Amino acid sequence: MRRREFIAGLGSTAAWPAGARAQRSSMPMVGFLGAPSPSHYVQYTAAILQGLRETGFVEGQNVAIEYRWAEGQFDRLPALAMNLEQVPA
Repeated sequence: MRRREFIAGLGSTAAWPAGARAQRSSMPMVGFLGAPSPSHYVQYTAAILQGLRETGFVEGQNVAIEYRWAEGQFDRLPALAMNLEQVPA
């Protein structure tokens, strides 16, 4: 009986670090894709950041925001969207 208790305890100890890693989720990421240059979206990005703050998300603390701008070159949008999709979590 003691052998089974030892093996069960050993198994739960070995699983603990994996469980601890699973609980540490990466920071959520918000992707922002804009067709014009950033200067055209100043008021919109400020409003988005304010809305995130009101719901408890602060850029760099508990949420990451990745911006991509096409600078008026609409043909760049698909590539920029794919780039956002590939940002590591």
